Amino acid sequence: MSQFEKIAEDVKKVKTRPTDQELLDLYGLYKQAIVGDVNTDRPGLLDLKGKAKWDAWESRKGMSQDEAMSDYINLGNEVISKYGI
Repeated sequence: MSQFEKIAEDVKKVKTRPTDQELLDLYGLYKQAIVGDVNTDRPGLLDLKGKAKWDAWESRKGMSQDEAMSDYINLGNEVISKYGI
């Protein structure tokens, strides 16, 4: 298992729910690392959560997948340190 995969699993186990912004940052970096630039249409007006997640991913547009993976690992480690597993 790569360090990226381990952090992705461990981040789901933190004792306290991270802030919405931390979750959105993690989501955006994860999607950019796995998929690359956003490849779907922005969700409709009524899907507030979907739009926030799409925007978090879209904000990473142009970032290399390796850079997104590295940033995800760093942020994941911060979240794990802050909230504990």
